[in-house]
Amino acid sequence: MSFRIKLDENLGRTHQRFLQSLGYDTELVVDERLSGASDEAVWKRVCEEDRFFITLDIDFSDIRRYQPGSHPGVLLLRPETRGRQSVLQVLQRVCEEFSLQSLYRCVAVADATKTRVRRPPEV
Repeated sequence: MSFRIKLDENLGRTHQRFLQSLGYDTELVVDERLSGASDEAVWKRVCEEDRFFITLDIDFSDIRRYQPGSHPGVLLLRPETRGRQSVLQVLQRVCEEFSLQSLYRCVAVADATKTRVRRPPEV
């Protein structure tokens, strides 16, 4: 089974197709009629489906609330602009640098040049 990803409402078909071309099972929040839903409702679905979550919403980077190891994982993209191509460039850079599976259960924040990863505590 391929790695399962959910894209927040601020990502679109271009980003979905890119991830699918890499073999990822990728769903869009907008296809599930969750566009405009609260962060809590979206997060509940992400966790129920055990899908790694990719978003532009900085709220999801709060490691006190979204503690690494307590969920399927979050990748927060921080492009210079919110345009589709700028977002895609950051996503492509991350996918060249990491297998997204390696970020499972982590909170990662990526911009145009670097990715910071908070991993779950070692048990």
